[in-house]
Amino acid sequence: MKLSVSSILLALAFSSTSVLANTYSLSSTVIGSEFLSAFSFEAIADPTHGFVGAGRKSVRIKSNAAYTTHVAVFNVNHMPEGCGTWPAIWEVNEANWPGAGEIDIVEGVNNVTPNQSTLQTTVGTDCNANDNGNAGCGVKSVDQASYGPAFNNAGGGWYALERTSSYIKVWFWERGATSVPSGVSGGASSINTANWGEPTAFFPNTDCNISSSFGSLNIIINLTFCGDWAGQSSVYASSGCPSTCNAYVAANPSAFTNAYFDFASLRIYE
Repeated sequence: MKLSVSSILLALAFSSTSVLANTYSLSSTVIGSEFLSAFSFEAIADPTHGFVGAGRKSVRIKSNAAYTTHVAVFNVNHMPEGCGTWPAIWEVNEANWPGAGEIDIVEGVNNVTPNQSTLQTTVGTDCNANDNGNAGCGVKSVDQASYGPAFNNAGGGWYALERTSSYIKVWFWERGATSVPSGVSGGASSINTANWGEPTAFFPNTDCNISSSFGSLNIIINLTFCGDWAGQSSVYASSGCPSTCNAYVAANPSAFTNAYFDFASLRIYE
C-alpha cells in the first residue's frame, strides 16, 4: 500500500464498458472465523513507516490464495475511522512490488472522504509506483459515504473488484442502495458484471498491457497509523486533526474505539 493522490481521468467512455463484462462462478466464500483460515497474520515492520508496534498495535492480514482474473466482493459493515488511521483493502505481490503491480480497492486517511481506488505499476509506465511520491493512478469515488465515518454511519456497503486482461474495475454500493445488484447483496453463486452499472473506477487496457503489468496478487487488509501518507505533516494538518499524528495516536487510546474492520463476508468469483 502506497500513498495515493487526486483522481486521474482515464480516457475511455463508460458507455462502452458493458461489452467487456464477463460471467463468473463463485469459487470461495469467507465469513466470520473462516477469515482465520483464509488469511495469515503478518507480523512485519510497517513498509510505509507507520506508527505501529512501537506506537500502537494494529493488524495486517494477507490471503493465502493469490489471484489473477477474478471478481472479489467485499461486504463490509464497518471500516476503521479516526485521526491518524490509514485503512486499506488492496491486492499486491509483496515479493515482487511493484513489478507485479498493486490494486488499491479501499484506501484513505484521517477520516477524509471519499474513498480512492488506485493502481500502481513498475518503471516505464504512467502509474509507476516510484514516481510522484508513490502516487500511482488514482480515481476518487463521487460518493462521500464510500469511506470513513460516513461509510460507517450508512451501515457500510459493498466494494467489488473485477480484474481481467483487458481492464480493472472497482464498484461501490452503500448499504441499502437500490442500485446494488441482487447477485452482490445476495451472494449469488454466479454473477454477470454487465448488470452492475457504471463502475466507480475503470482502468482500461488502452495504453498499457495489464497482463504484463499485474501478476498473481494476494489480498491485503490492514490498518496503519500515521506513516508516509496519514502522518505526512501537511496531509495530517489539512485533515483538521490535532497535534502531530504520532503524538495524537500515542496519547489518545480512547480515540480508536472505532478503528476496526467488520466484514460480513468476502466472496471470490473466477
